[in-house]
Amino acid sequence: MSEHNTWIDLRSDTVTQPSAAMRAAMAAAEVGDDVYGDDPAVNRLQDFAADLFGYPAGMFAPSGTQTNLIALMTHCGRGDEYLVGQEAHTYKYEGGGAAVLGSIQPQPIANQPDGSIALADIEGYIKPDDMHFARTRLLALENTIGGRVLGQDYLLAATSLAHAKGLATHLDGARVCNAAVRNGVSLREAVKGFDTVSVCLSKGLGAPVGSVLLGPKDFIEQGKRWRKMLGGGMRQAGVIAAAAQHALQHNVQRLAEDHENAFELARGLGEIEELNVTPPQTNIFWMDVPAAACEPLRQFLAQQGIRATVGPRMRLVTHLDISRADALRTVAAFKSFFHDWRA
Repeated sequence: MSEHNTWIDLRSDTVTQPSAAMRAAMAAAEVGDDVYGDDPAVNRLQDFAADLFGYPAGMFAPSGTQTNLIALMTHCGRGDEYLVGQEAHTYKYEGGGAAVLGSIQPQPIANQPDGSIALADIEGYIKPDDMHFARTRLLALENTIGGRVLGQDYLLAATSLAHAKGLATHLDGARVCNAAVRNGVSLREAVKGFDTVSVCLSKGLGAPVGSVLLGPKDFIEQGKRWRKMLGGGMRQAGVIAAAAQHALQHNVQRLAEDHENAFELARGLGEIEELNVTPPQTNIFWMDVPAAACEPLRQFLAQQGIRATVGPRMRLVTHLDISRADALRTVAAFKSFFHDWRA
């Protein structure tokens, strides 16, 4: 089992527990009132993250959903639209916040099998300058998307196209550190071409809570107004900012271990004839499970101390609390179940 949990939890990389060193950093954090801008740990994190990714300024917020929404509301005004993938988190999994709270129209576009949006589709969905249409202001991409990594050449081409057409660019980089490690590039290179980026610190990096929005100084200052309006102004947030900084300083390159464990887990599960496993690129992969097996499988895994979101299309996620031994034990549990199930 992992160091921190009695369960092997493969539902998401959001379930990570803070390490002893991270907890020590939290306990030692010097704090202030971040709404007044005088929390030293928050200011240190924002400056550190901005420098790490190559942006002038940064803003700490409770969640990636909020940093994405703040970015959309800062880039776009009432009656504007943003171009976004049909599978993108900002469009599909964030409660319609852009439309509901920002009065921003999303223009969803079909994602290609590799997670990208075809350049021709991006160009084709940009609206003419005509009062009948919403004003196209922004291209929002996501990397990684569903565990898939967008290539650097594609990202440069897409952002260059957007800029040439007068659009701003935003990256939902919830797992951009995973993408950088997989592509073998620096964090600055991974976000090249994007005017703003949201980076989640509570997924694979292992912080308990929080995301940073990075961009130009005036953009971030305007974003702070939206953050306050959305209820994201925090007081003695240095306690969690210290955890987030520890994550950025210590847990980026170790993401390669999560990728390796995902590959090992997928390889073993791929040996089970009832499962159709899509090989992982990072720490997330998907597999098809016979519908009739789902409920008994869910019960069996729970009995084995394994948490997973079981369904006909099933996602498994590795993270810093999943060891190689955990992956092997999970494979053994699946093999045991399907051996008995097919008998």
